[in-house]
Amino acid sequence: MSINSTPANAAMASRIKEKRVLVTGGAGFLGSHLCDRLLAQGHEVICVDNFYSSTKQNILHLLNNPRFELIRHDVTFPLYLEVDEIYNLACPASPVHYQHDPVQTTKTSVHGAINMLGLAKRTGAKILQASTSEVYGDPIVHPQVESYWGNVNPIGPRSCYDEGKRCAETLFFDYHRQHGVRAKVVRIFNTYGPRMHPNDGRVVSNFIVQALNGQPITLFGDGTQTRSFCYVDDLVEVIMRMMNSDEAFVGPVNIGNPSEFTMLQLAELVRELTQSASELVFQPLPVNDPTQRKPDISLAKEKLDWEPEIALEEGLRSTIAHFKAYFNEAPLLKAA
Repeated sequence: MSINSTPANAAMASRIKEKRVLVTGGAGFLGSHLCDRLLAQGHEVICVDNFYSSTKQNILHLLNNPRFELIRHDVTFPLYLEVDEIYNLACPASPVHYQHDPVQTTKTSVHGAINMLGLAKRTGAKILQASTSEVYGDPIVHPQVESYWGNVNPIGPRSCYDEGKRCAETLFFDYHRQHGVRAKVVRIFNTYGPRMHPNDGRVVSNFIVQALNGQPITLFGDGTQTRSFCYVDDLVEVIMRMMNSDEAFVGPVNIGNPSEFTMLQLAELVRELTQSASELVFQPLPVNDPTQRKPDISLAKEKLDWEPEIALEEGLRSTIAHFKAYFNEAPLLKAA
């Protein structure tokens, strides 16, 4: 037997492939699904979350996994760990949450990025920033391409999130250029799926909760504004592909589903799938709410060989099933 084929060496080779991965915001909607996938691949996962907009319920099923570690921590303060990769997802992502404490939202994006980039610089870890389509603001270019600089109000009620994420992108590219940090930046468009919080204020969860409760479904404006919805499994797949892509490719890269729907179309589909008789009601459009949003994912197709596979109706069925189970387990939250 060759020395290179001994069981001990095979076990060592297996361990070399395994990574210690830090996921900030790991107990959130998207972060918890990412933790699932990383653990399924055999990695050690450190989940960091301060539970401001997330819930421990999302990662309860992982707490007994010996390769999973949970740390309650706010990323606006430094963190000292030894890791191979960092997925920086920490930041409230729905308007209800990020507008509740806008100063803290900006701090999470900016100070959090500085602290995680400092950790990556010290450890040599590869680091991925979960940026957002909100960096495009209310776009005058449609669909949105990565070269578009955006149309963002720097002093509006959404600015804490929009400008915080734009500054985080700046920091990632400057740390990459100045310090050689192995950085990656993805711009996430609307994402939905199981583990969305029922009170997070996002349009998919709002419509489903209202329909299941027999409440009026609330649309803003005339319902003709558009969004593009990507199912969470598709999004986690492309995030991991980006982390594992050629290090020369920093991004930013749009990730999302380019299929575009009006809010009225979404509301009608949710009513149909939930078999709800909820009426549609219309309220004024919030300040600086984008009228259209659709990603151009040509770069993701070219560099990451990726495009979403799960259609909106299929993903909504799974998401609706999640909310039905959630309300059955916690009926008091139904009317919250």
